[in-house]
Amino acid sequence: MKICIFGAGAIGGHLAPRLQNAGADVSVVARGEHLAAIQKDGLTLELPDRVLHARVKASEDPGELGKQDAVIVAVKAPALPDVAARIAPLLRSDTPVVFAMNGIPWWYFHANGGPFDGRRLPLLDPDDALWHAIGPQRSLGGVVYSSNTVVRPGVVRCVSGRMHLILGEPTGEKSARALALADLINKTGAKAEVSERIRDDIWTKLLANMSSNPLTFLAQTTLGAVFAEPACVAAVRTVAGEAATIARALGCDVDLDVDKAFSGASAHKPSIVQDLERGRPLEIDAMFTVPAEFGKMLDVPTPMLDLMVTLMKLRARAAGLYPA
Repeated sequence: MKICIFGAGAIGGHLAPRLQNAGADVSVVARGEHLAAIQKDGLTLELPDRVLHARVKASEDPGELGKQDAVIVAVKAPALPDVAARIAPLLRSDTPVVFAMNGIPWWYFHANGGPFDGRRLPLLDPDDALWHAIGPQRSLGGVVYSSNTVVRPGVVRCVSGRMHLILGEPTGEKSARALALADLINKTGAKAEVSERIRDDIWTKLLANMSSNPLTFLAQTTLGAVFAEPACVAAVRTVAGEAATIARALGCDVDLDVDKAFSGASAHKPSIVQDLERGRPLEIDAMFTVPAEFGKMLDVPTPMLDLMVTLMKLRARAAGLYPA
C-alpha cells in the first residue's frame, strides 16, 4: 500500500517508520530542519525496546510524491488550511484521507443525522477549503493515543512505546478501506481498530484534554502539578461534567472518570503547553472553542468551560499566538 503521512512530526514521525518496516511504501510531507534530516538520514523512531529506522520519500511539495492509496494527515489543526491548499497531488478519486488529530474534526456533522446534519464549521474549515479540496466522503476520523516527542530533526521518541489508533467513518460503517488500514497498522506492532461510533471516541479523548489542558496551559505546568492542587481537581471535574453534557446532547455515549483517567498524572506537559513555550500555533479552537460553541447551540450551560476558553485565549494573545 502506498501511504503518505502529511505532517511527519511527533505522531506522523512515529507512524511512518512503523508502516515502512511493515512493508508499506511510505512518503512524508515535512518542512525545515526536520525535512532536511529525513532526506539525509531517514526517520528514526526510538521505542523502549528497540529503534526503528526507515528511509522514506520526503518532500515539502506533495506534487513530488505522486498519487497515494491512502493519506494520513497528522498536523495540528491550525495547519489544516495549508493541507487543503496542497493535498490535491496526492489524491486519486478513491484515496481515503485519515485525520489523525485532536479535537473536533472539521467534518463532524457530515452524515451525522439529526438537526445539525451537514452543518459546516467555518472556524475549523475557513471558506470550506477542506470540504472542497478533500470532501467529507473520503475522510476518516482518527483518534490517536500515543505520547511522542521530536527529540531532534529526523528522530522521534516514544517513551511508552504505545501507539493506539482508532479509525472510523463519519457514516459509522465498518468500510473496507478503514478495515484495510487498521489491518496494516496492526501488522506494524501498533494497535488499530475500526469504530462504528467514531464521534464517541473523539469525545472520549476530548473530555480528558478539555478538562485538564486549560489549567496546565494557564499555569504553564505539568499534569502532576495541577492534580496536586484540590482546587484544580475540582475545576477539572466541573469542566469534564460540562463537556460530557455537551457530548451527550449530541447523541454520544461518553463520560470521564477523572480519578481513573488522571491517576498517573506525572511530570508530563501536554502538547499545547509545549507549543506555548516554543511559540508554535495552538489548537485552541478545535479542542476548546468549537466544543464550547456546541454548548451554546444546544443551550447547555457551560460557565466553567467558557471561563477557561476565555482565559486561554487571553493567555495565547499575550504570547502573540492567537488572533484578536
